[in-house]
This record gives sequence, C-alpha cells and structure tokens, in this order.
Amino acid sequence: MKPLLICDCDEVLLHMVRHFGTWLDEAHDIDFNLAGGDFTTSMRRRTGTPELAREEMWGLLDGFFPDEMARQTLVPHAREALATLAERADIVILTNLKDHCRDARIEQLSAYGIAHRVECNQGGKGGPVAKLVAEHGASVTVFVDDLAVHHDSVARHAPGVHRLHMVSEPDLAPHIPPAPTAHARIDDWREAQAWIEERFEEAVAAA
Repeated sequence: MKPLLICDCDEVLLHMVRHFGTWLDEAHDIDFNLAGGDFTTSMRRRTGTPELAREEMWGLLDGFFPDEMARQTLVPHAREALATLAERADIVILTNLKDHCRDARIEQLSAYGIAHRVECNQGGKGGPVAKLVAEHGASVTVFVDDLAVHHDSVARHAPGVHRLHMVSEPDLAPHIPPAPTAHARIDDWREAQAWIEERFEEAVAAA
C-alpha cells in the first residue's frame, strides 16, 4: 500500500492568521497581535472595552470561513512539495472547518494547484486520523499540523503515526513552542518534504 500523508491546511498549506487579522482590522475595528498566543488574548477592540469572550472569537472565525477565504495565500513551496510527495503517497487534507465549508476549501486549494481529498473536522484530530489510517491500510503515515493539541490527540489515538509540527507563518512561528508530542518541528516545506520522505524510506527499509 502507498504511504499516507494527512495534512492540515491553515498555517500549513495556506496562510490564515495574517489575513484574518487584516479582516478584523478592516471589518471589526479589532487589533490582532500575532505574538499574543491564544486567539482570544490576541484580539483587542480599539475601543478598549469590553474584552472579547471566547464565544465571540469563534463567531468571528465563522465570519471569516468561508466568506473571506479568498484572502488566504499559498505557503511557499507547499504546492511543489505535495506534488512530489503525491507521486508515491496518498494525501488527505484534514482541516478543522465546519462541514459547510468543505466545498469552498476544495475549490480554494484547487485554485492553487492542490487537488487532494479534503475532510472537514471539528475537535481533536486523533480519531479521524486513526480512521484514515485504518481505511488506507498504509505501511506508514505522516501527520502535519500547526497545533500542539492535535499532535496530542493523534499521539493518543494513532500513536504509530509520525507527527510533524509546522507553523508556516513567519511572524507567528517564533512565539509557538514545539509541540511536545510531535516527532519534529519544521516550518519550511523544503525541509519538511525531506523529513517526510525519510519516514517513507524508513518504512520501505523495514519492510
């Protein structure tokens, strides 16, 4: 069976937070600090009061997806890396968006030359990753995501999966520590492609 690559989208394949911040500024008079860590603590109304509640933050994200997705831009070298990896591996894009955004995400990625299976998810990704591994029966699976919480989830539900932590936004990456349960942290797709290919080669050698 082919190797399997399960890859997140936002801040892995497409830049999101910088464009989300621009939209918050233009449409909602909210400043967004990329160094702020948690989304709710990163957002500040320019009026100063009141602070945004977590529920408001989720509401603003719902406002960005799918209507403002056209703002997003391609992460450098992501398309080329996936094209090369697809010559030997199956690729699934596992994105944490609500199901009604799936068609918009497929069209968005296709416009950038990335045409692979897309699955939407809400919550931890460990369960969905385990299901995809079982479905494909791959000898080796690599998971790429920017959020440590998803690496934790995959480590619990699919511990045999190789986990690569990637934060492709250069203004955000220095403020995000490496995910403790990821096997590696790489923020550039040229280096990430080589790391993924090494995992595939190890599986071939072991077989």
